[in-house]
Amino acid sequence: MPSRETAKPPGHLLPPIYQPPAERAPFAARQADSRGRFFGERESATRTCYQRDRDRIIHSTAFRRMKHKTQVFVQHEGDYYRTRLTHSLEVAQIARSLARVLALDEDLAETLALAHDLGHTPFGHAGEEALNAATETIGGFDHNAHTLRLVTRLEHRYAAFDGLNLTWETLEGLVKHNGPVNPPLAGPIQSFDARWPLDLKDWPSLEAQVAALADDIAYVNHDIDDGLRAELFTIDDLADAPLAGEHVQGVLTRFGRIEIGRFIGELVRTLMSRMVDDLLAETKARVAAAKPVSAAQVRTRGAATAAFSPAMGGQIEALKRFLFAHMYRHPRVMVPIGRAKEVVTELFAAFSANPSLMPPDWAQLCGAPDDAATGGVVRDYIAGMTDRYALLEYGRVFRRVIEL
Repeated sequence: MPSRETAKPPGHLLPPIYQPPAERAPFAARQADSRGRFFGERESATRTCYQRDRDRIIHSTAFRRMKHKTQVFVQHEGDYYRTRLTHSLEVAQIARSLARVLALDEDLAETLALAHDLGHTPFGHAGEEALNAATETIGGFDHNAHTLRLVTRLEHRYAAFDGLNLTWETLEGLVKHNGPVNPPLAGPIQSFDARWPLDLKDWPSLEAQVAALADDIAYVNHDIDDGLRAELFTIDDLADAPLAGEHVQGVLTRFGRIEIGRFIGELVRTLMSRMVDDLLAETKARVAAAKPVSAAQVRTRGAATAAFSPAMGGQIEALKRFLFAHMYRHPRVMVPIGRAKEVVTELFAAFSANPSLMPPDWAQLCGAPDDAATGGVVRDYIAGMTDRYALLEYGRVFRRVIEL
């Protein structure tokens, strides 16, 4: 059996030891340059405006609900697998680490990572597809747009205003974390942009760009973890996969066929490190070429500043195709997804036809049965459900239990 790496006695750190940048980069977000909040508030004496945004998100109802919202597996599968909440925490850890190395505002990057999935429906992308189809005639459904609606309208924690009253930079990053948003626009983004322009055609801050790429790093690696634990594919299958295959072979060479938890740990840490190192190298090269001297110049330079190298980007896309074929379309995943779509579709039809089936505080917001106003309220109500609550509501409305 191959020998394990030798370790120093307790109390030793092996070089090299990371030293964080002494100062914030000139192109990092700065509290002094923030465009502020839609509703004027006195800022905190103990926290920056971005720390305050982070704390408001963590204390929100929508954040707590992510504990019971599907990532890939539906909620009953087991305790090991990721939910929207655990995924968001992993993204936040990666985003904060990247921001620290690049001398960005770590708090803004963390805030955007924690909030990026707030708008997801129950049952993951399956629920989103079903709700989008059910609401096609009233504008459909998009989870990014719904995230904006949550933090600007649907969260009711403050007496003076709806929403969380987050800073412009946080709202911008939530809407544009995948890049500029081009017309035609509809729904919450268009409505809010008309009230407070988010410069939708520009790129977002570098903190937002880093948070979006941290999302890619997190979900590729944790889906490999979950897929192996769930036995949707094997180590031998993964040995032939793009990008991950060389890391599988590396673990096998160093340690052999060790227990699955240790194997996954060794695999994910080396694969994740490779992706992080590539992202940092490419981003630093782009910064050196563009020489931005402010966050505003990052926004207006006309291209992404944070990115994987072209070679790494291609490998990641190929690995995603492997996961799509072996995991996201596996029968154990697809059968519950089909039933989950039925739950969302049938609940939307039932609540739209009879709004009184919803709780009174929601029902009183509706118009006539099946009109656009009622459909919008029902859409918001269903989008906020957890997997578990959606199944409970289905049982209450239809008086039957659906097994996923």
